[in-house]
Amino acid sequence: MSYRIPIGPFHPALEEPYELELVCEGETVREAELHVGFNFRNIEHLAESRNYQQAISLVERVCGICSNVHSMTFCLTVERLLGLQVPERAQYIRVAMGELERLHSHILWAGIAAKLIGFKTMFMSCFAMREKVMDTLEMISGNRVNYGMNCFGGVVRDIHDKETILGVVNAIEKELVSSIIPVFTTNSTVRDRCADIGVLTNEQAKAMGIVGPLARASGVNQDLRRDAAYLVYDRLEFEVPVQTAGDVRARLVVRALELIESCRILRQVMRDIPEGPIAVSSGAPRLKVPAGTAVARIEAPRGEVFYSVTSNGTDKPERVKVRTPTFANMPSMQWALIGAQLADAPLIQASIDPCYSCTDR
Repeated sequence: MSYRIPIGPFHPALEEPYELELVCEGETVREAELHVGFNFRNIEHLAESRNYQQAISLVERVCGICSNVHSMTFCLTVERLLGLQVPERAQYIRVAMGELERLHSHILWAGIAAKLIGFKTMFMSCFAMREKVMDTLEMISGNRVNYGMNCFGGVVRDIHDKETILGVVNAIEKELVSSIIPVFTTNSTVRDRCADIGVLTNEQAKAMGIVGPLARASGVNQDLRRDAAYLVYDRLEFEVPVQTAGDVRARLVVRALELIESCRILRQVMRDIPEGPIAVSSGAPRLKVPAGTAVARIEAPRGEVFYSVTSNGTDKPERVKVRTPTFANMPSMQWALIGAQLADAPLIQASIDPCYSCTDR
């Protein structure tokens, strides 16, 4: 006998406001329908009604966890229209902020995953580690959320205390290697709870165009930091973790290994960051950008963020188009849930790491 179970748009099993309608036979999910649009914020249109300087702060609020990603991608896009060459030191600082934000996002997700699996002690350990990252971001920018670091032509704040940042990075890596990663990769409870659950095959991943750790957990070997290098990523050595199982466990492993690689990148940034200015002058506060269209793509914690900005030569953008990784990844949830047990649905949807505030922009 089949029955329909609505989950959401506001439900304890969901991270944000969206709706899943599951058709089950007994405890097995046979169909899944996804509905979004419960929290539309109209940020793209609002950005088109403000000048370029004001739009930086606005797009930074597309996402709370990945706020720096959005302001940086917007600035990269407009800098291409302006023909601005960002100083090397500013590029290194942008990389540092991007990787610290990746640590923040992945550790936050690991804590939520641990809680859903039933490891509440691990949840507390992950969130204690997250505090260290947020304290470091606050030390650099003055803010724990919405850092306000990016401007056209560079960044607004310098990095002064490299040793403290390195100390935090080393402490996080030590804890990851000694406790977090072993639990997520070898613990029998995690294996039983996550292996062969919510599987997305390589063919499905490619067919749906999914991005980020979700794609890499299904054997799609892609990462814009390596494949379409921006800023100074082409000067840095790092690996792109890839798993082929496509299940919840593979997503755990990919994100855990990416945490190690982010620590590796941050050490190189602190070692190699050159002296020099952190920004170039981009003109008056009411900046006028030459007419044209430019795009930029960067590897956010959840995957590719795409910005397209069209200028008509005034101080306001004519069109701002944003595509977030969750927009690409969310259809996969309907496939990953089919054949799963109803009790695994919260963990499967969390393993995709959805951000519907980004999507309902």
